[in-house]
Amino acid sequence: MIKISIPGFKDLVLKHLVLDYNGTLALDGKPVPGVKKLIKKLSKQLDVHILTADTHKTCAQHVAGLPVRVSVIEGRPEDKAKLAYIKALGGHQCACIGNGMNDRLMLGACVLGIAVIGGECAAMQACIKADLLAQGIIQALELLDKPQRLLATLRC
Repeated sequence: MIKISIPGFKDLVLKHLVLDYNGTLALDGKPVPGVKKLIKKLSKQLDVHILTADTHKTCAQHVAGLPVRVSVIEGRPEDKAKLAYIKALGGHQCACIGNGMNDRLMLGACVLGIAVIGGECAAMQACIKADLLAQGIIQALELLDKPQRLLATLRC
């Protein structure tokens, strides 16, 4: 669990980290270098979930052995399936990281939404719904690894 009080923003009590895969953790189906190490580290404090439409059909192969729960989104609409997942976990205790149009609803429904701009860029609606915009997945994950960065960015 990660707890941090951010004046003028929120008191965060995070239990779950929900991650999009393609475009967020991975580029062209392959994990961004450094992602696995940070996920392992964060999994000691948070339950880590990966939600994916698995565009490249490589997610399970690339995250095998990581302490994560992978859920493949079947069918449409993907955005509402991701939102339902967050609601089932309890959005008030979830940090979510994503980049795509299908991530926008979950980014808006969680207590801490982080949009990332990676190799696949980021959908504007995802950025608008998020609390933060990170220049990449490593920077986004490091915000949770070093929560004082959240304080520095989000306090009023």
